[in-house]
Amino acid sequence: MADTDKQALLQFLLRMGDNTLILGHRVSEWCGHAPVLEEDIALANTALDLIGQTQMWLDYAAEVQGEGKSADDLAFLRDAWDFRNVLLVELPNGDFGQTLMRQFLFDAWASIMLGRLQSSRDERVREIAEKASKEVAYHVERSADTVVGLGDGTEESHARMQAALDYLYPYVGELFESDAVDAAMAEAGIAPDPANLRAEYDALVGRVLADATLQVPEGAFVHRGGRDGAMHTEHLGHLLCTMQWLQRAYPGCQW
Repeated sequence: MADTDKQALLQFLLRMGDNTLILGHRVSEWCGHAPVLEEDIALANTALDLIGQTQMWLDYAAEVQGEGKSADDLAFLRDAWDFRNVLLVELPNGDFGQTLMRQFLFDAWASIMLGRLQSSRDERVREIAEKASKEVAYHVERSADTVVGLGDGTEESHARMQAALDYLYPYVGELFESDAVDAAMAEAGIAPDPANLRAEYDALVGRVLADATLQVPEGAFVHRGGRDGAMHTEHLGHLLCTMQWLQRAYPGCQW
């Protein structure tokens, strides 16, 4: 594999792994704090699924990088500007409705992306996508049902879900931006051009939001800049302080 292709593959794997890592950590913050026990357990399981997917993506990224690092090294020993997740996943949880709206908006994208990746020319990418897609199929069904239940629920729950959508939707556009990494992955047949996923995504999200009696905000400013490391929000730095504290305080610790 040429160095340029190797670097593009590495960046793609980091993007996939960082998305699930950061979102998984965010969702885990609900453990012990969810509104009811059933939701507490469900959110914890969702977080575990996301971290499991992270392990697969970052394991492969470490192999491609070829510097003798592990998935743990990539998760716990990089600084904020080296992370390649989209801004959507690093945003604070907000209330329960905002958390589930964020989860749905990400799950809808992940379900489509992983579906396409099951046809990847890269065997490892294909295997990871096949395994992860089974979990994501459940995630998107659950988060969609919750969005509908709350959106088409009481006056207060509807208002909260509309407010969550208004806040989060401007961050969705970054999921579909294409750059040189995406072009290289598409040309190699490893991953689709993200821009080509937008129509399917809009159709899926549109059906669910219609059932939830929620309106997509019009003319919203599009936030972008996370996945190239150029402009993460201040929230990522705070999150990493919590997530990476043990490994940085006690380097190489084992238990």
